[in-house]
Amino acid sequence: MSTKKTISCEELLMIANQLIQDHDAYQEGMRATSVEQRDDVLVFKGEYFLDDGGLPTAKTTAVFNMFKYLAHQLSPKFTLS
Repeated sequence: MSTKKTISCEELLMIANQLIQDHDAYQEGMRATSVEQRDDVLVFKGEYFLDDGGLPTAKTTAVFNMFKYLAHQLSPKFTLS
């Protein structure tokens, strides 16, 4: 028996972006703009703040870690409708 709540992408993104803003590692501009479900894992996407050459910056690592945090926090609780 699953204890996960079924939720729309829009509702989940609202929750995810609130978690991002409330997190100690939040940096200006961090935002999840899409989410998809792969098996039991929610995968969040958004701006990765690459440099002009398309290479990662320090902010890229912070965003990647934030999206990973969201996956760990929200995947056990929600499933997409």
